[in-house]
Amino acid sequence: MELLTVGASFACFRLLNGELQRLVPPPSSALRNPWKWRNIWTSFVHSLITGSWALLGFYLHPEMAEDLISTHSPFSHSLVAVSIGYFIHDFLDMLQNQKLHQSWELLFHHAVVITCFGISVVLHRYVGFSVVALLVEINSIFLHLRQILLMANLLKTTFYRLNSLLNLGTYVIFRISTLAWMTRWLVLNRDNIPLLIYTIGSVGMAIMTVMNIILFYRLLHSDFLKSARDPQPEKEK
Repeated sequence: MELLTVGASFACFRLLNGELQRLVPPPSSALRNPWKWRNIWTSFVHSLITGSWALLGFYLHPEMAEDLISTHSPFSHSLVAVSIGYFIHDFLDMLQNQKLHQSWELLFHHAVVITCFGISVVLHRYVGFSVVALLVEINSIFLHLRQILLMANLLKTTFYRLNSLLNLGTYVIFRISTLAWMTRWLVLNRDNIPLLIYTIGSVGMAIMTVMNIILFYRLLHSDFLKSARDPQPEKEK
């Protein structure tokens, strides 16, 4: 059943990516890189779906927050499986369309996520922890929208400034704070987690924390500290 969900998700995101050229035609400013335009829109849709789904999962099943190891619902288990399908799609999409030196950070990020989420889905454990991790997708909505606005050459608009504020605010709440809480939870529950799983989780959290601190600095510098130069798109999922 898990493989079917992952496979169906992969196929749906693959199909969506192929149809976006027709559904959301790239503006003239994005015609130089139509693949990137489709890729960001696909990522935006994934963030919109999974960020909302993660919040709804905790709202419908609040008991999951009390036991992130063994308590979960089929609703939340399916969310993690759907996300695996997306990350596999995006991994292959970047591998096929970008040079390795341009995408190795995100490829590495996706490999870590697929591994950690895969363990959760197969073992039917740590699903709650994985859903907490997917709360970062709430911030990714604004992060991807920022890239879309930059590609559409709308960086000098009020909407871009508003999105920049929302992006930074949700970055602190749903990305930095969430990662800090997850790291604390891992340390406090290390006696309840097998050594191999604990090691994989700890290494994954360390990598994500470093990547997100670097990205936060780039966003802060680009959108708020650098007034004389134009902002640049940041590489993140």
